[in-house]
Amino acid sequence: MLRTGLASVVLALFVFAMPAAPLERRTSCTNATQLASWSLVSLARQTIVVPVAASTIASAGPVALNGFGGVLLFGDVAPAAFGSIVAHLQAETLDHRGLLIMTDDEGGGVWRLGNLVAPLPWARDMASWSPARITSTVKTSALALHRLGITMDLAPVLDLDGRMVVPSKSDPDGLRSFGASASLVSTDGAAYMAGLIAGGVTPVVKHFPGLGGTSPNTDYGPAATAPWTSLETTGLVPFEYAIAHEATAIMVGNVTIPGLTSLPASLSTAVLTGVLRTQLGFKGLIMTDSLSAGAISAAHYTPVTGAVAAVSAGADVVLYGLPTSQSAVAEAVAMTNALVSAVQSGHLSRTTLVAAAEQVLAAKNINLCTTTP
Repeated sequence: MLRTGLASVVLALFVFAMPAAPLERRTSCTNATQLASWSLVSLARQTIVVPVAASTIASAGPVALNGFGGVLLFGDVAPAAFGSIVAHLQAETLDHRGLLIMTDDEGGGVWRLGNLVAPLPWARDMASWSPARITSTVKTSALALHRLGITMDLAPVLDLDGRMVVPSKSDPDGLRSFGASASLVSTDGAAYMAGLIAGGVTPVVKHFPGLGGTSPNTDYGPAATAPWTSLETTGLVPFEYAIAHEATAIMVGNVTIPGLTSLPASLSTAVLTGVLRTQLGFKGLIMTDSLSAGAISAAHYTPVTGAVAAVSAGADVVLYGLPTSQSAVAEAVAMTNALVSAVQSGHLSRTTLVAAAEQVLAAKNINLCTTTP
């Protein structure tokens, strides 16, 4: 009895000395766990980038205050205080969720904020340079963008196009392309990408899976690529190369692809989820080309219905329109309402919307677990 009693006491002391087991397993804090408590409106707004004229960047306050994902800057003139204005916008974003500050400063005739940023040559002109020279030159431009608070550049163009023409309604690329050789475009595109990264700006390679040789320009009407079996060994190659060289953001074009999808690629599950995510294993940010394009309306979608289709198919960010003051924000609100309604009606899963918002936050380097509202 004494031994039994003593054993019981020792056991009791041992158990008492052991750390108490938690009542429930604690879950590590991540952006995903934080997003689980967000409203549908907040989630939807993260996927929307609002077009803004660089000259009126100070008018973008409602974009920041209402928690939209970012702004896309158009125009070649910006105020001298542009950088300070952007810093103020970032500081006043809803709950410090940040903004993607984008532009499409590609080079040549596609040149933004020209009074503050020195021009780059057309991609076709840079194609005769060494990759090291491309990287160095683009880095200088990226540093200038970075100093202004621009975080993302919608470049380089990885489409294959050997035509020596200025981009037009009939040719979306021309001189915007490094050339018709998949190996050359792959190498030069990666060099351009490296220059942006070295300068502190995130590159967005485009227009997946390749617009080369298409006509008309999808901004004005529908266009189809070569058949998918051909595109896989030609236009797709530079994008595969970019992904292998750590591309973190890709813009998907509005072309249809015979043998793969009759929808514009930016609205196609087969393209966004089937090829980009599953076949190529891309884990970064996916954004659409403009949902205000002629190719989108020709497929009987508006920017609002296109936003729902794109996010449902696997896009993380939707682009649209031109900066026309309050109308751009009004359209962003309409897109928000449509995305929320799609979840409520069961046409879009909340899980998909959360995944998209998570990608956007990652692209902004926002950690909700360390951000204090």
